[in-house]
Amino acid sequence: MFKQIDYTMIIVSDMKRSVAFYRDTLGIPLKFESPEWTEFATGATTLALHGGGIAREYQDTGDQSKTAGACSIGFNVDDVDRTYEEMKSKGMTFVMPPTQREGEGIKLAVGLDPDGLPISFAQLIAHGEN
Repeated sequence: MFKQIDYTMIIVSDMKRSVAFYRDTLGIPLKFESPEWTEFATGATTLALHGGGIAREYQDTGDQSKTAGACSIGFNVDDVDRTYEEMKSKGMTFVMPPTQREGEGIKLAVGLDPDGLPISFAQLIAHGEN
């Protein structure tokens, strides 16, 4: 019935700020931009921003992905440490630095977009590698 997710839509409180973050900080190519709807080229799936969201309060002290009904997006990267340092240098806030958990096979870092949406960066780790 369903073959793939066609698009992921993120409700944003400030379109210009969010476009700058996804385009300039993360480096995702822009497909289309308007005040209420923007699309980025992310392979077979479109990442879309929908304007008009109400900013929510969040704390930098915890992983917001633990809230029921919340969503996050994730990217696979070749080198999570390098990605973490690059994104930090561009001003991205992180709630989890690069961390490899026992038995999971990935090293993961989690940052936040301007509205507090968690964005994960994952590096596959070969068995026995640190």
